[in-house]
Amino acid sequence: MILDFEPGDKVYNPSAKEWGIGQVQSVIKDKVTVNFENVGKKVINSNNIELKKINDKN
Repeated sequence: MILDFEPGDKVYNPSAKEWGIGQVQSVIKDKVTVNFENVGKKVINSNNIELKKINDKN
């Protein structure tokens, strides 16, 4: 699986929307570190949790 995330991308977890919007801090193999507005920093295993990218382009 190739992840389409880069540091700085804005994302959310559709299965835990209460976490709020997060900003990708780093991507190492299948682990994505995200700093979420409501729950702080989480290390996400992309094999178990699917993050959705927020498109900031208008």
